Amino acid sequence: MYRAMTLKVLQQGIDIHDKHAIALLADKTEISLEQRNNELQVLLDNNDVTAAIRTQAVTKSVSAVSMVKEVRELMVRAQRKMSERGSIIVEGRDIGTVVFPHADLKFFMVADVHKRAVRRHKELHQQGVDVSIEALVKEIHERDQKDSGRELSPLRKSDDAIEIDTSNLSIEEQVNVIVQKVEEIQQQHT
Repeated sequence: MYRAMTLKVLQQGIDIHDKHAIALLADKTEISLEQRNNELQVLLDNNDVTAAIRTQAVTKSVSAVSMVKEVRELMVRAQRKMSERGSIIVEGRDIGTVVFPHADLKFFMVADVHKRAVRRHKELHQQGVDVSIEALVKEIHERDQKDSGRELSPLRKSDDAIEIDTSNLSIEEQVNVIVQKVEEIQQQHT
C-alpha cells in the first residue's frame, strides 16, 4: 500500500521530500487490496498497479513517502477497515506494533541482508532490470536503517511476535513454519 502511494507521488512528479504536497495527494488517493483470480492485486484509484509498485524507482522512494504522517494515517485506516470484513493476514513493517497491536498472532520475519538482496535481484532480473547484488545490499541496508530509525511507526519487532529467520527457507518452507506454529498454538488453546 505504501508502494502504491509512492507510485502516485512519482507519477504526479511530486518531490518525495515535499511532505505537504504528499499529504494533500494522500487525501485524494484511494488504495485497496483485492483478491482476483487467486492473486492479490493492489489497486490505486481503482487501477491495478500490482506490477508497477515493484520498480526500483518505487523501492528507492518508499521510505521517504511512508514517513509522511498523513500517509501513515491513511494506510492504517485502510488496513484496519480491511479487518472489519473478518480475519485477515497482513504483512508490513509496523503491522504488529501499530496497525494491529492486539492481533491474535504475529510473526516477525528476518533474513540475512545478502540473501534478501539475492531474492530481490532475481525478482528484478525477471522484470528485465539489471542491478548488482552489492547495490541491492546497500539499498536494503539503508532502507532498514531509515525505517528502524524513523520517529513515526518505526520498524521493530513486537514483544509478542514470533521471530522466523527466513534466510535459508524457500517460500513454501516459510509457509510450513508459520502453519506449524499456528497449529501448535491452536493445540495449546484446546
